[in-house]
Amino acid sequence: MASTKISRTFSSAGNMNKWTISLWLKRAKLGVEQVIASCYENSNYQTQIKFETDDQLYFNDENNGNTNGRIVSNAKYRDTNAWYHMVFIWDKDNSTSGDKLRMYVNGERVTSFSDTGNAPSASSTWNAANTTQQFGAKVTSDYFDGLMSHIHFCDGYAYDPSYFGETDSTTGEWKIKTAPSVSYGTNGYFWLKDNVATTDNSPNSNTFTASGTLTKTKDCPSNVFATLSPHILPRNSGGSISNGTLTFGTSAAQWTTESSAFGITNGKYYFEVKLRDNGNDRRFRWGLQKNAEITKTGNNKVLGGSDNNVIGYATQGESATQGSYHINQTQTNLTDGDINENNAIYGFAIDLDNQRMYGHFNGTWLHSGNPSAGTGGIDVSSFYTVGEPLFPSFTVHTSDIDINFGNGYFGTTAVATNSGSGYQDADGNGIFNYTVPTNYRALCTKGLNQ
Repeated sequence: MASTKISRTFSSAGNMNKWTISLWLKRAKLGVEQVIASCYENSNYQTQIKFETDDQLYFNDENNGNTNGRIVSNAKYRDTNAWYHMVFIWDKDNSTSGDKLRMYVNGERVTSFSDTGNAPSASSTWNAANTTQQFGAKVTSDYFDGLMSHIHFCDGYAYDPSYFGETDSTTGEWKIKTAPSVSYGTNGYFWLKDNVATTDNSPNSNTFTASGTLTKTKDCPSNVFATLSPHILPRNSGGSISNGTLTFGTSAAQWTTESSAFGITNGKYYFEVKLRDNGNDRRFRWGLQKNAEITKTGNNKVLGGSDNNVIGYATQGESATQGSYHINQTQTNLTDGDINENNAIYGFAIDLDNQRMYGHFNGTWLHSGNPSAGTGGIDVSSFYTVGEPLFPSFTVHTSDIDINFGNGYFGTTAVATNSGSGYQDADGNGIFNYTVPTNYRALCTKGLNQ
């Protein structure tokens, strides 16, 4: 999360001429400078690995105020719904000048650069004695906003990506090796995203210290959960996205909409939304949009709006005294009473196999719905064409919402209210506040692959 980092100061130097950093990360914010890893003694002696403001990868070392090695990618990394595997190698004594400084993304070496700086001619600041290694910030600035997992630092070794990942023989995608066969050297470590206890899983016990709000989610390189997709969906001004692109809201007196980066064409899926009081009137709608709708702008992309081909539930307009549901522009009032309550949790069950949709308010299913039995709810057969992608979408008006696609959090608060450690889906994926309906799945890659 933003304003969070982990750090450790090493009293003695490791190998400053050869080392490897391997990690997986998932971005949540674009267009701002964000540090992945840094080692900072002062402005003259520092190492930085970061995203530039234009989302290029930057790998640089300063020694005595001079560039001691720098490469900056031409490629821009802007997918906020994917995990990236990144490997950075410092190999000063390599006989090939172009191999002294290397970086890889998803198993492929980065070879196209906007800036190549100098080939390393001196030892790196990284791994020097009495300097602090950090992940997620440069001292107390340029914080990384997103997720990190499986951070390996191999002190004295230059390992290419094949040590940490491999190509899936079925999908052709780059996937993680959870227990790679590598050596760590004196100052090396292996850190998993294990909540605030940043324990070293290598033999070295080089445990880090966390500052800020460090959270453990179910979203990981081997099972990617849905998020909102801020960079592909135009929306009214005033809306903001935070907390790993899973908090969405606006204080503006206008409707604004965002959608999931995951579209669905079949199957049964469940997710939850928490509505929070920001001092206003808590107006909120949730439902499904067709692909053609998510590129619309302004009020034309509001769920239930005058020019919107959508289906879903709402907390009922200005008065917010009674719920409603919409099919295209047609609104029907529900008889379930007030569904507009501070910290209310809404559940959303989508059954495209039987062409039905359900919503619940604090665990009570609306519109006589019973998704486990396949009865009640909303008939979407007149709206949905089999095989057509639909996107879970959310519209707010002077309101804030936290979305749990199964990652186990509402904002930065772990799910635990009604369920101890939470409920899981039919395959044991995700963590939810309420019981997942029978045979429904979390909106994640393992759920989609089912």
